[in-house]
Amino acid sequence: MTPAGEAPIGEADWAAALDALRGASSILLTCHVNPDGDALGSMLGAGLGLASLGLPVRAAFPGPVEPAGVLAELPGRELLVPAGQAEAAPDLLVSFDASSPDRLGELAGRLATARRTLVVDHHASNTRFGALHLVDPTAAATGVLVDELLRRLAVELTPQIAECLYVAVSTDTGSFKYASTTPAVHELAGRLIGTGIRHAELSRRLYDSRPFGALRLLADVLARATLDPDAAGGTGLVASYATLDDLTRYGQPPQALEALIGELRTAEEAEVACLAKQSAAAEWTVSLRSKGAVDVSRVAVALGGGGHRFAAGFTGRGDVADVFAAVRAELA
Repeated sequence: MTPAGEAPIGEADWAAALDALRGASSILLTCHVNPDGDALGSMLGAGLGLASLGLPVRAAFPGPVEPAGVLAELPGRELLVPAGQAEAAPDLLVSFDASSPDRLGELAGRLATARRTLVVDHHASNTRFGALHLVDPTAAATGVLVDELLRRLAVELTPQIAECLYVAVSTDTGSFKYASTTPAVHELAGRLIGTGIRHAELSRRLYDSRPFGALRLLADVLARATLDPDAAGGTGLVASYATLDDLTRYGQPPQALEALIGELRTAEEAEVACLAKQSAAAEWTVSLRSKGAVDVSRVAVALGGGGHRFAAGFTGRGDVADVFAAVRAELA
């Protein structure tokens, strides 16, 4: 079901997107800052598909964090250019998995300089920026929309494209265990696996592999976790934080923090999990997760961020205690 006030993706929307892509003299693909598997996988999967049609496509993502592990090795990375070297005025700019312009970081200015813009996203908090939209809050991942887009473009589903889309969909469904995992999502996963991708290896590297330093970092984050059973209307909140000093102490890059929210959310006494990751002296990148009863996107939007019901985030400023207080206030 589509949220009130928002129309589903209609045939006219698909037709406009296809015409814009087929007729573009240059295409720049981008996604949100510090891209996760859905953002990067969707963008590169789409890029490979467009390139196979002979379309002039390049891709870039805003910094400062560089992908690591599986994400750094996704097919299609040859399409990437540094954000500072991305075309200043592309004929068509396509944004993936970003709910608002600020999520595009230093590439947000291309929204004004591009001749046309297309937004592909599944976040309920999407602000409908840009001119053309393929936005469906009921989609389990942006990768689901990319699969449909490529199908309508008659792009052959190669193992390279399938690997990108498998990482995209697996990431945003929590390895196919979130409530957003519908029969159609399983059917899509089956088609992707059917191309011959090494899905077991991809899953192991995505979810079951981390450096020993990252394990020690996780131990510190879990040790300072707090449980507030009265928060979120009595459904409970578990919260913790990680500092820049933590990263330095264990020699870990910022992206090592991205998987930690998944460990926090396993606390059975809490419906909502919150992880604050220090990004500057008084700045925190905050991740929120819900098991379904609480819409954390509403909390994130109220605090200047975005996301969807089960996963959302925002940038908090000040002391970490103030950040957590703001989250509790919105949950109340």
